[in-house]
Amino acid sequence: MRPLSTTSANAPRRRSTRPALASSVVAALAVSLLGSAPLAANAAEVPAPTAHYDMSHEGSTLLDVSGNGRDATLTGLTDESFVTAGGGDVLRFKADGYAALPQGLVTAADNSFTVEYTVSTQTAANHFGWVIGAGVGPWDTTQLGNHIFLSPRSSQGGYSNQVLAAIRVKSGAGNGETRMPAGGGLNPGFTTLTMVGSGNTLTLYRDGVVISTVTHTRSLSSIIPSGDVLGYLGRSLYQGDPLLRADVSDVKFWDVALTADDVSASMPTAAEKTAATEGLIRGDILAAMLGANPSLDAVSSTLTLPASVNGITLAWASSDEAVISTTGAVSRSITEDTPVTLTVTTSLGSTLTFDATVLAPSVSADLDAIALDERTTENLPLATTGTVNGAAITWTSSDPALVTSTDAAYAAPSVGSADPFAGGGLVTRPAYGEGDREVTLTASATLNGQTAERTFEVVVAEHGRSAPDAGYAAAYFKSDGDEKIYQAATTGNDFFTFETVNGGNPVITSTADTTGLRDPYILRSQNGDKYYMIATDLCISCGTGWGPAQSAGSLKINVWESTDLVHWERTNGENSGITVNQPEAGMTWAPEAYWDDELQSYVVHFSSRLYADASHTNSDNLHARVFTVLTRDFTTFTYPPTEWQNTGYARIDSTIEKIGDYYYRFTKNEEGGAADGLEAGKDIFLERSKVLTAPTTGSDWNADPETTWQLTDTNMTRLETNQVGEGPQIIKLNEGDPSNTADDDGYVFLVDNFSAGGYRAFVTSGDEIASSTQTDRLSKRADWNVRPVGGLPASPRHGSFVSVSQSVLTAMHDWTSVAAVSSSTTLAADGRTVTAEVSAADGGQVAGAVTFTGGSWSETVHLVDGTASVAVPVDVDAVIASYDGYVDGLVSPSVSTEVELEAGLALAASATTRCVAGKVYEVVTVRNADDATATVTITTAYGTKTISVTPGKGVSSSFATRSASIDGDSASIEGESADGRSHRSQVSVAAAGCG
Repeated sequence: MRPLSTTSANAPRRRSTRPALASSVVAALAVSLLGSAPLAANAAEVPAPTAHYDMSHEGSTLLDVSGNGRDATLTGLTDESFVTAGGGDVLRFKADGYAALPQGLVTAADNSFTVEYTVSTQTAANHFGWVIGAGVGPWDTTQLGNHIFLSPRSSQGGYSNQVLAAIRVKSGAGNGETRMPAGGGLNPGFTTLTMVGSGNTLTLYRDGVVISTVTHTRSLSSIIPSGDVLGYLGRSLYQGDPLLRADVSDVKFWDVALTADDVSASMPTAAEKTAATEGLIRGDILAAMLGANPSLDAVSSTLTLPASVNGITLAWASSDEAVISTTGAVSRSITEDTPVTLTVTTSLGSTLTFDATVLAPSVSADLDAIALDERTTENLPLATTGTVNGAAITWTSSDPALVTSTDAAYAAPSVGSADPFAGGGLVTRPAYGEGDREVTLTASATLNGQTAERTFEVVVAEHGRSAPDAGYAAAYFKSDGDEKIYQAATTGNDFFTFETVNGGNPVITSTADTTGLRDPYILRSQNGDKYYMIATDLCISCGTGWGPAQSAGSLKINVWESTDLVHWERTNGENSGITVNQPEAGMTWAPEAYWDDELQSYVVHFSSRLYADASHTNSDNLHARVFTVLTRDFTTFTYPPTEWQNTGYARIDSTIEKIGDYYYRFTKNEEGGAADGLEAGKDIFLERSKVLTAPTTGSDWNADPETTWQLTDTNMTRLETNQVGEGPQIIKLNEGDPSNTADDDGYVFLVDNFSAGGYRAFVTSGDEIASSTQTDRLSKRADWNVRPVGGLPASPRHGSFVSVSQSVLTAMHDWTSVAAVSSSTTLAADGRTVTAEVSAADGGQVAGAVTFTGGSWSETVHLVDGTASVAVPVDVDAVIASYDGYVDGLVSPSVSTEVELEAGLALAASATTRCVAGKVYEVVTVRNADDATATVTITTAYGTKTISVTPGKGVSSSFATRSASIDGDSASIEGESADGRSHRSQVSVAAAGCG
């Protein structure tokens, strides 16, 4: 037996025979696998097949190894779809492709044919293993071609988890399908299913034993299609059915009816099937067990030891449970690399071994694994536990006022999630216009008596420019057949004026992972100068059925960021989603995020099933629950997810809004009916809590919202819309929106009526939401009414809505980068002091500098809160002010009109220092070049004096510093004359020392 290889070769894979295993173990396995089924009778003379596909392939061709040259054509399947197991090849159908069979395998000359199909699958679905016939269409139509098919594990009523096979020829008003009686399911591991047609009888064998027969009146002459394609492997002809999810090792066709002896003699031997099964088991176990470890040769973190794979239960043993336990726990207290052998006994009776080496923990490895962005706009994820070996890490900051250090006194709250960063990494960004600042962070790690340190230089970005919200944006997908992200924007500050953007074309499409994007959610960053978008990784239109979508769905979420809602970049810098869910999870649906004021982090939540282990074989407790992970940068996430909502009943699609001191959570009851206090299924209910991450174990009107979530409304939309609703959204209305309340407390609540055109809207208020109780429910009040259709994007499925500034709104409609808004600069004089005020057309912040100019004189002054002032020299008669813009280019430069100044008082000042008894004295001299006496006030860091200076004279004032040395500073001069003229200036004082 050869171990499973998950690396495909470019050369064609061929095998003429499958190696038989002769050991006593294999013989025992064969008996276990087949029970009383006959083994292959090698002496029988089996007719030669018309085609034999042993899963050898070359490029997009599935090779016919019978010698007849009847190769099949692959669609959607690549080299990565094939693996080697037990010395042969296996094609792993993952609802991602199929093979088109050529004509000539079975003819219409008579009703005699045989199809032998060796398969293993744990997925029950409306999928076809193989079909003879053509024409994809709906049930009971002529678009659906006549055909014969076999489904290896069905989800149809009466055939659940059993083999389903049928012949169909459309006749009159009926669909014309004759099904074979249910005969049971697959055997453990690989099973050979052989269908034999002879006259008007179909016979189905499982591993050589008859499990079903049926007599029919159909004819192959009505089924064999014209054209080049006879049928398919892995594709159903019923419109809407998913593609196959199964492992297939061998397929043969005959244009004759095999005898029972022929059936037993032809099929792969028990030893071959067992070897292939074990090969897949080994590979699947290895893929599941590694977790974050690169290989079994370098184990340093927990291994996942599944309880079953491919429907085969597994029992684990360890040669050293103190180093690797049978639950997969890995010791971090060893002092040298330690080999361990893991042994697994399968329910087939076979034994597999895995040799692992557990690496002695190194404190440096945890420090080496730390990656911080060189420039940050968010709080930093300063982890307190190493991700490799679990070292304890504390952080110190060179500037705690800029970035906080680890809080040694941090204590986890009694309710809700603990801060994984223990108070460290909280960032206070410089104000807009102050510029970025640098900080040095030092990580000190301790593990098993080892200590080490690393320093990280991080630039803390200044705040971005803010501006009043002037409209709204939306993101959504359109349908199960159009799983791409679209966007829309309002025409102005009225929520119900949405228009599509980007010419109505998709904004983001995916070529990675499942290639489907659903449920986009846009969140504005806590600081308001960035947007994040999260989306579900799911593609129903790719052939994924809703069953597999929940049992074998993606563990990833897709995440992007943007400053203009036009240009989106993945936060991880890769063309791939980010894994946030655990191997035991069935799917990761409808991810959203909300800011937690206590944790100072974003809480990402999503809906998921949770299986008993990574094999996903149990069928109990599979109600959807809601889980959370924390993030600060939407690149790194806490792991594993925390169970947030589990009431024993299905819940999905939560969305959050904080109003006052409480978080309000709208969620969909996914049960078919009333559940756990929720009076109706498939509708939205409302809860509230002061603790965002508090767990929920029941829907309770009387729960204490100080410590958990209290139910405050249920069955909120169906009575108004007459439709099933999901994907709830809530958005606060902007000031000035005509739908807002007089006190600007307005909200729009939206529900996705997914089978009836998408979102419908309710207008309400924060007070109305917050006051909802069991006896006075929001949804029972007279003003809780769904708005007429209109004003929202066309067909907006499960998406999100967010407020935007005028700059972003304009950029979205023009579908271009944000353009600079215009500015205006006004200039006013107060004596010889002039003040410039700069304002932006959108009412937002203005940063940068103003240059004052008069004659040959000019001076540049930085704006503070949009203003800048300067004292103008006495020889300047008129001044203009020019706003120079800022480095971000978000506000255009502008120039004021010229302002004429009154004549000023002609004073000039100078400063020097001298030493008296080893101490520095500052000496400021003021000279009067005017024809009027001046009263002058001199202000220094060491005192203030007022002197009188007559025309043509100079007066000096001395200020004792009482220090042996001083840094450079300045003195201000303010003078006035009797005729009302004034003077304001500053003079520099150089650094000095007396030694």
